[in-house]
Amino acid sequence: MDETDRIVAEGLQYQGEDEEIAYTLDTSNWGGSPSAITVTAYDVTDEYEDVTATVLSGSASTAGDVITLPVVKSLTRGHLYQVHVKFTTGGQVMEAVVPIQGQR
Repeated sequence: MDETDRIVAEGLQYQGEDEEIAYTLDTSNWGGSPSAITVTAYDVTDEYEDVTATVLSGSASTAGDVITLPVVKSLTRGHLYQVHVKFTTGGQVMEAVVPIQGQR
């Protein structure tokens, strides 16, 4: 299995460079009741540089089976990003990948 097997069902998201969006992830199909959540952002265009400190603001939260990610902001137009969401559910550690294309 490679990381494309973990891409969220919604697929590639598009976000303007001035937008600030808190994406959500429904984990009910993964087992639900997520805990131990970590979120990391990578700039794929810049050789998978870790840009967590630059493009994520705040921390993840949960409500039932839904994880609300930190706000994604300050993206660079033309860059492809991946936000990796690692969490524990049903005694297993899972990781989802949210691909985001920065736009004008």
